[in-house]
Amino acid sequence: MRQYVAETIGTFSLVFCGTGAIIINDVTNGTISHLGIAVTFGLIVMAMIYAFGNISGAHINPAVTIAFSCTRLFERKKVLGYITAQLMGGMIASLVLHFLFQDHPNLGTTTPVGDWHQTFILEIILTYLLMLVILFVSQNKSVNQFTGLAVGATVLLEALFAGPITGASMNPVRSIAPAIISGNTAELWIYIIAPIVGAVLASWTWKMMQEDR
Repeated sequence: MRQYVAETIGTFSLVFCGTGAIIINDVTNGTISHLGIAVTFGLIVMAMIYAFGNISGAHINPAVTIAFSCTRLFERKKVLGYITAQLMGGMIASLVLHFLFQDHPNLGTTTPVGDWHQTFILEIILTYLLMLVILFVSQNKSVNQFTGLAVGATVLLEALFAGPITGASMNPVRSIAPAIISGNTAELWIYIIAPIVGAVLASWTWKMMQEDR
C-alpha cells in the first residue's frame, strides 16, 4: 500500500506542477515561458524520484511501469496496482486544476502540431531515450544515486526541444488526465500507445545489453 500511495502522490505532483505550469503560462500571457515549463517538468520528476524512489521506485508513469515489468526488476502482479495509482493521482491533479482554472480550455492537454505520425514517432523515440536513462542509471550501482538528476535532466531536455511539436508527453497519464477532464481526447491514443512502445523497446535494449556482459 505504501508503494501505491507513493505512486499516487508522485503522479499527482507531476501532473499538477507540469500541466499547472502550462495553464499558468497561458493565463499570465507567457510569464513562465516554454523554457520554464520544461524546467518545471524536469524538476518535479527529479524531486519525486528523490522523494519516493526508495519506496515505490517513483515510476509515476504507466509506460515506465510496463517497461520495468518486461525485465526482472519489477513484479508483474503489481503492474495493475501501480497504473491504477498513477491514473488516480493524475486525474485528481487535473480535477484540482480544473477547479482552480475553470475557463482554461484544455488544462495542458498534449496535442500534435503536425501530422499524427510525426508526433507518434517522436513520442516513441523520446520515451525510448528516457527509459534507457532510467534503466542504465538506476541499475548501475556506481551512479544510481544520480538517478533523479539524470532522469529529470532528460525530461527537461526532451521537453525543451520536442515540446513545441508533440507536447513531449512520454507518459500516458500526463496526457490522459488533462485530456479526459477537459474533454480533448481526439488524439489521446497517440500519447497512450507511443510512450508504451518506446519504453518497452528500451527495456528490450537494456536486457539485450545485459546478456552481452
